Amino acid sequence: MSRRRFDVKSLKNLVKAVMETQGLSPDKAQDVANVLLEADRMGIESHGILRLGMYMQGMKLGRINPTAEISLIRETPVSGVIDANDGMGQPAAIKAMRLAISKAKKSGIGMVVVRNSNHFGIGGYYSMMAAREGLMGLVMTNSEAMVVPTFGRRAMMGTNPIALTMPANPVWFHFDIATSVVPAGKIEVYARNNQPLPEGWSVGSDGQINTDPETFLKIRKEKLDGGLLPIGGFGTTFGGHKGYAISLMVELMTGVFAGGCTSNHVREVPNVDKCCHMFMAIDYSMFGDQKEIEGHFSTYLNEIRDSAKAAGHERISTQGEVEEKTKRRVDWEGVAIHDKSLQEIMDIATECGVDYETIMVEKKPVGPEK
Repeated sequence: MSRRRFDVKSLKNLVKAVMETQGLSPDKAQDVANVLLEADRMGIESHGILRLGMYMQGMKLGRINPTAEISLIRETPVSGVIDANDGMGQPAAIKAMRLAISKAKKSGIGMVVVRNSNHFGIGGYYSMMAAREGLMGLVMTNSEAMVVPTFGRRAMMGTNPIALTMPANPVWFHFDIATSVVPAGKIEVYARNNQPLPEGWSVGSDGQINTDPETFLKIRKEKLDGGLLPIGGFGTTFGGHKGYAISLMVELMTGVFAGGCTSNHVREVPNVDKCCHMFMAIDYSMFGDQKEIEGHFSTYLNEIRDSAKAAGHERISTQGEVEEKTKRRVDWEGVAIHDKSLQEIMDIATECGVDYETIMVEKKPVGPEK
């Protein structure tokens, strides 16, 4: 399957135009576009512009209310609770992190939780918002239940991502990870390729190891027993119980603190999502000189990169390096979109009355970036 490459800014313009036709304000439509294309810039294709179809379907089903008002329903000098009122996740998430940043600048720390929301894209987008303000950002979200507890067979937790960004030199420390051993999208890839799953990714309806990707897809679609495993995999031998605990921590700091749904009740009612998020910004200068703290951490990261390498390996990377390299490459080469996915995007634009041929700028093959 061939791929064509398109200019990042032009794809943002396309997403914004499509979202505006659905009733989103220009600012909220821009929020959605910025988050989706940041994922594509970082090489997280599953959460990039390809999510446009999922959002359109969500609005058609009534799962997403494009004109929802975002409400601040509880506030202290260091905290806030926001109700997204079933609107798009990105505008609510950006509002929440901006509020957390404002509180952190005044009080040293800000923590804001969101309830009754929808998919918000990559958590790392919001943790980087804090880092751009000279703060450390921490983000969590729950999701539809797809992960079983250790020794369980009923999915009770979501993939429950955690993202953290801390300024450092020469590259920020940045990670954005699911607390399941593998994301559901990767199993879809194995199904398309007719490949068996590695042992330790999934369990079947009996709670025992499952290596058939189609079995997991059926479990997810029909909400049967079985599902993904937490980080560490099956049982306790490789720390599956630790991943299980981390996933529950996310549930505590999102659904429970927000007074919303835990993952086992997200999307419990057909065509309603109700996921919850948490956003934290920390002004680490309350512990000492800001630049000294950043320098201390940067030195440690460099010492890790320079430390002894395992046999057969020439490099140790720290979290955030790969993403930065990918962003530079994608900005130069454009976002690569498969033919089938490209057709879906063009069909959505046509259905919305958006002239994609005028908006989308194709990148031609070029030499190395100068």
